[in-house]
Amino acid sequence: MDKQTSRKAHHLLFKRYEKNPILSPEDWPYLANATFNPGAAELSGETILLVRVEDMRGFSHLTIARSADGKTGWRVDEHPALKPEAESHEEQWGLEDPRIVFLEERGEYAITYVSFSSSGPLVSLALSSDFDSFTRVGPIMPPEDKDASLFPRRFKGRYALIHRPIIRGEGDIWISFSPDLTHWGDHRVLLPTRPGWWDSQRVGLGTPPIETDEGWLVIYHGIRMTASGSIYRVGLALLDLEEPWRVIRRSDEWVLGPRLRYQHGGDVPGVTFPTGAILNKDTGILRIYYGIADTRVGLATADVQQLLDYILSCPQP
Repeated sequence: MDKQTSRKAHHLLFKRYEKNPILSPEDWPYLANATFNPGAAELSGETILLVRVEDMRGFSHLTIARSADGKTGWRVDEHPALKPEAESHEEQWGLEDPRIVFLEERGEYAITYVSFSSSGPLVSLALSSDFDSFTRVGPIMPPEDKDASLFPRRFKGRYALIHRPIIRGEGDIWISFSPDLTHWGDHRVLLPTRPGWWDSQRVGLGTPPIETDEGWLVIYHGIRMTASGSIYRVGLALLDLEEPWRVIRRSDEWVLGPRLRYQHGGDVPGVTFPTGAILNKDTGILRIYYGIADTRVGLATADVQQLLDYILSCPQP
């Protein structure tokens, strides 16, 4: 794919599922104001979404929805999988926006999510092998921090975390490292905001990083302030496989954003917020699950090779 063809085709990289939204508050077995921003995983031949559910007080918890094909026939659990613990100061205002990766060497899933404390949002971690029981590791970053995911494997013995702290009022994407999932250091900026661009206000990780032959594919969101409010759109970046702090490519343009009418109807219009991704390695088709206007769950698909062709056609940062 040459550069000109790639740029013309970039807005066609992701195909929105024709039956979107796939999950709405009306699908819940109990009263919910909004159901959005899910983490995604595959277990025992099923797609599992760990969905952020906002109650009628404005606080969130996480509930599981299951589907055989990852598109239809969703079965929503009767009760939350993870909800705020009364004795935890960090969770007093709810749990939000999970990302899920499978840590093969540990044989368990790592769930990073936002705990909302009275001091602000921070990154917390829970582990599970079956999504029936969970081991809470607890907060791993201080406030204000969110939009976090581990990588599914270690680098020279260290775990790596992508996250979005607010430093001096600036909302850039950072990467940090840990020998034990508890103590974190070697912090550095990974993807900064770009003044004047579509991702000028803040940037944050979307789905967990996706390992490919060309590097780690990163799907992220960027925010731009307009006269009518914030617009959340989606961009791409590619990181080095063995040195993930090295950015190989970053897209100039956004590749997915709120265009259709249903994507503007909700509590926060103009928000496309990807959080879950599942790659079929046999077909090369990537499914991403995203929040629609902070109210519902949407699905989009893409050919991962086309995503790589596009991002490799972008200029080096």
